[in-house]
Amino acid sequence: MKITIGITGASGSIYALRLLEVLRQGGHELHAVVTDSGWRVLAYECGVDRAALAERVDVLYDVADIGAAIASGSFLMDAMVVVPCSMKTAACIAGGISDNLLTRAADVALKEGRPLLLVPRETPMHAIHLENLLKLARLGVKVLPACPAFYHRPESVADIVDMLVGKICDSLGVEHHLFTRWQGEQS
Repeated sequence: MKITIGITGASGSIYALRLLEVLRQGGHELHAVVTDSGWRVLAYECGVDRAALAERVDVLYDVADIGAAIASGSFLMDAMVVVPCSMKTAACIAGGISDNLLTRAADVALKEGRPLLLVPRETPMHAIHLENLLKLARLGVKVLPACPAFYHRPESVADIVDMLVGKICDSLGVEHHLFTRWQGEQS
């Protein structure tokens, strides 16, 4: 698959990095775009800079480059994931505001009917956040809040991260073995 990953300034950059790692291991073609605040959070939370991220993807685009391949519907990406997705980015996508390459690529995914997944990492949410996410869901966007589950009995932060990344992979149709699936209660 050819997948575009958008990284915004919401907390939770670890999810994006792990997703890139899993998708890279699966042999997928990865295109990435990071907002200015996304770079700041990547550096603060994970110690990752442009050079380090560039090693994890096939193509890393500048968020200001609206002439980049992913800005066009003729670029045949299979899916786009925005992880983590800030409420600003969700609002821009919901409002059709393509003010940077990330929001333009998301707009292209919507207009071309390609899978678009958003992983918001915000709590609590107020009515405007919820209305924007509902509007996007009604347009066919899959919204996967960064909410950990515990039925797989995580023992580390990595286990919690893998659970969410596994759910993203499930939504993309990407096979993985990141967590133990629920089999029903065992007596």
